[in-house]
Amino acid sequence: MRTIGLIGGMSWESTAEYYRLLNEFTRERLGGLHSARCVIYSVDFAEIERLQVQGRWTEAGEILAAAARALEAAGADMVLICTNTMHKVADRVEAAVSIPLLHLADATATAVRASGLRRVGLLGTAFTMEQDFYRGRLEAGGLDVRVPDADGRAIVHHVIYQELCLGVVREESRAAYRKVIADLVADGAEGIILGCTEIELLIGSEDSPVPVFPTARLHAAAAVHAALSDTRHEGPTASR
Repeated sequence: MRTIGLIGGMSWESTAEYYRLLNEFTRERLGGLHSARCVIYSVDFAEIERLQVQGRWTEAGEILAAAARALEAAGADMVLICTNTMHKVADRVEAAVSIPLLHLADATATAVRASGLRRVGLLGTAFTMEQDFYRGRLEAGGLDVRVPDADGRAIVHHVIYQELCLGVVREESRAAYRKVIADLVADGAEGIILGCTEIELLIGSEDSPVPVFPTARLHAAAAVHAALSDTRHEGPTASR
């Protein structure tokens, strides 16, 4: 199995999910006591969040690029950025290393297309929902992407940073997300992309009248498939 390099800590709550999923998918593929070969570089999210708010993306990109170089030096054969939002600096990270970057939006778009859907709603941080670095990548992958209205975007963003990144899961927030999802479905969304890795701590398929696409799970499944791509085992399912 090739070694998977994870740039994590943004937040560590979702990075812990990545670690669990990588190992579960590896065990599904190989059986027995097998677990994933992986290396994790966990950054200080407080520093990254401050740079996000201040619009200092170049500096944030330098931190993640340094993390990628450390992962490559530690023997990683591929790199994953374990957060949707920080794919804003994916090009800088990719340029810093000679090993491939497995882009989260590409893994997500592939899964959506494989399901036969095209028109999807996107939930995530305000950066992910409102800027082109992520939506544009999904659209380039053949998807028609819808986002919540301004009030909905504010709710989704607030819950991510003020609750989920702190490990807080509230039923009131689950109900608010269900309302945002219902509005996206009313706007024509055939599926919902959970475009922040923390959202999977709050929302599952039972919370949506249409299929959901949990990006951390899809990313981890794609990574294990890539790491074992020279074996005869079938790939793990990415459905919840």
